[in-house]
Amino acid sequence: MGRHQRTPANKAQHDYGTVRIIAGQWRGRKLRFPATDGLRPTGDRLRETLFNWLAPHIEGARCLDAFAGSGALGLEALSRGAAHCHFVDNQRAATDALRDNLSTLTCNNAKVVQASVLDWLARCDDSFDIIFVDPPFSSGLYEPILTALAESATLRQNGLLYIESDRKNTLPTPPGFTVLKDKTAGNARYQLWQKHQHP
Repeated sequence: MGRHQRTPANKAQHDYGTVRIIAGQWRGRKLRFPATDGLRPTGDRLRETLFNWLAPHIEGARCLDAFAGSGALGLEALSRGAAHCHFVDNQRAATDALRDNLSTLTCNNAKVVQASVLDWLARCDDSFDIIFVDPPFSSGLYEPILTALAESATLRQNGLLYIESDRKNTLPTPPGFTVLKDKTAGNARYQLWQKHQHP
């Protein structure tokens, strides 16, 4: 699940990394993604912890992998039984690779969109049970994205929001959200928030 609103890097056009799906129907499958600047898939250990947190909620969930990058988070969710995943990323190399990987996996319950995540959220009329947010650490996009999610119905009531950020970055919790999990590993901080049910 790596992602990132990145800048094109011509020298990396033909360089590829691999991401391994940890569990579920595609367990052990390794998929290639373009190694563009700023794209850092969420590591195996963090993903294992995250999906342990999500285990009671992932079956049948509708997911959004924002700043999708390699698609590691959304692909892991689909492998573990999510009903659908939207992948949104602004780089064509990333979205092309995602479409190829979904085709390789014969996965038909996903949609890939090449767009700025903020622009896409502004016109999104869909809603999701789980949203993954992992922009580039230095992007300055965290607060605008969290504000957009707090002010819209994109994340359903009682829905879950995963956020990965620099461990030194303390994110304000918007009104209507509760922090369920908050851990650090290396230079990353990863959190799971829940959107409150309206009274």
